[in-house]
Amino acid sequence: MWGLTTFVPIFSAFVWLAMLISMLAVWSYEGYEQYASMNQNQTIAYISDVGADRLKPLFITMSAVTVVSLDVSFILERWLRHRGVLTPNTSIWQKVYSGISIVAAIAGAAGLILLSIFDTLRHNRLHNIFLAVFIIGYIVSAIFICWEYQRLGIHFREHSVLRWSFWIKLAFILIEAALAVAFGVCSRTRRYNVAAVLEWVIAFVFFFYVLSFFIDFMPAFRSKHHHSAETEMDVARAGFATHGDGAADGERYYRGARANEYANGNENGAVDGYTNGTNGYANGAKPAKPIVPVAPSRNF
Repeated sequence: MWGLTTFVPIFSAFVWLAMLISMLAVWSYEGYEQYASMNQNQTIAYISDVGADRLKPLFITMSAVTVVSLDVSFILERWLRHRGVLTPNTSIWQKVYSGISIVAAIAGAAGLILLSIFDTLRHNRLHNIFLAVFIIGYIVSAIFICWEYQRLGIHFREHSVLRWSFWIKLAFILIEAALAVAFGVCSRTRRYNVAAVLEWVIAFVFFFYVLSFFIDFMPAFRSKHHHSAETEMDVARAGFATHGDGAADGERYYRGARANEYANGNENGAVDGYTNGTNGYANGAKPAKPIVPVAPSRNF
């Protein structure tokens, strides 16, 4: 079960990527259509422009699936860390950072879902507000995840996964923050084509950020195989224990039943026989006693 959690962020990331590629493909297939929501001097469509037209159902559905599954990944990560499958938190503050990151991610998810519903054509002001909530929510979430991982990395220096994840998410924060500022400036100065390109770049960078959570779940995937190996070893030990009991039974058989059999046989057969024979020849010639071999010394 733990190994399956590894694929939740992968699923989320590729749903998002499939949506972006589909929207780009449709826009290019239709001859780079000038949508109603686009400005007069704008030739490159925003994601929001494509999503406000015929592909709005696709935009809403795949955006919702992406962020819901991503937030499920955050919750699973918290649960696995609580269970000790992932490196456990060493202080209450680390748990607080994790909780804030989850709350911020939920806010960001709500922002994306709402901006896809309140499209830029019919609800431009609301759309821009929810766009800001989406971007800021996930940047804040990434900041607190980095903070948590930085503290964990101090206590678990042997786990390189924490170090890699920290640097990847820090890079996401810096890149997305810079792109978001540039996007806002270009939108304010009405450089719409540049702003549109920046929006697509922000969206594709977000794909890599979502995919990076695969790294965080890798220890859980290893734990799954580790526990499987332990289970196989336990079965093997149980098998040896069974064979051991069998060997003990056989040993008891050879040391017990067979030994008793030969002992009783020799006593009743040979010893009793000679005893009886002696008694039988008591009135006649006494037969010679058999030569008993000397037992070897135990010192050699």
